[in-house]
Amino acid sequence: MTQSIRLGVLTPSSNTALEPLTSALAATVPGCSAHFSRFRVTEISLSDSALGQFDDSKILAAAELLADAKVDVIGWSGTASGWRGFDTDRVLVERIRERTGIPATTAVLALNELLALRGITRLALVTPYTAEVQQRIIDNYRAIGIEVVAERHLGICVNHDFALVEPERLRRLMNEVAEDAPQAITTFCTNLRAATLAASVEAELGIPLLDTVSTTVWGQLRAAGVDPAQVQGWGQLFDWR
Repeated sequence: MTQSIRLGVLTPSSNTALEPLTSALAATVPGCSAHFSRFRVTEISLSDSALGQFDDSKILAAAELLADAKVDVIGWSGTASGWRGFDTDRVLVERIRERTGIPATTAVLALNELLALRGITRLALVTPYTAEVQQRIIDNYRAIGIEVVAERHLGICVNHDFALVEPERLRRLMNEVAEDAPQAITTFCTNLRAATLAASVEAELGIPLLDTVSTTVWGQLRAAGVDPAQVQGWGQLFDWR
């Protein structure tokens, strides 16, 4: 009998991209399903009100609802620690574990683990964010020894609108940053429709694409004791160990 694997995913309320993408990723693993819990996120900026959306109490309440579904792992499919500081995600996953008894990970912690696994120190960054948010992400990666050698951002702050960016536009941005020979490209936002581009981007550019919807699923499968290599067709990151 096929083992049942339930991935619990914390989702920004105005996000429309990550749920169908995550469900499609989960469906490639026998017996795996994805289950979602939302909390309010509508703006991405460095204003006090925007930063306050990520108060742990709101995220933990959403995590407790996922625990009711007896999920095997909880993943925060969001990238806020990129500009808030990576320690915020480390603290969050510990609080989720303490509150629910369920192992947890995040899009960014999984991404950073992948970078460490492959010794990647030259990264290209593609986001829909504003210049000040982008710079904060770049600074935080520099602080852990990873240089963003090329970046593109779209200057958008309305979270809902990130999903409206056409994949073809994202592909053009990836082609542009690839000119600076990064060791990997990350599409750093879980409301971008980028994950499905990984296989074709990697075939054309010879550079791995680490999309943060995909990194969340990679991290969740590892935390649940499931081999991520079962995911086929979504990029080479799922073969990394």
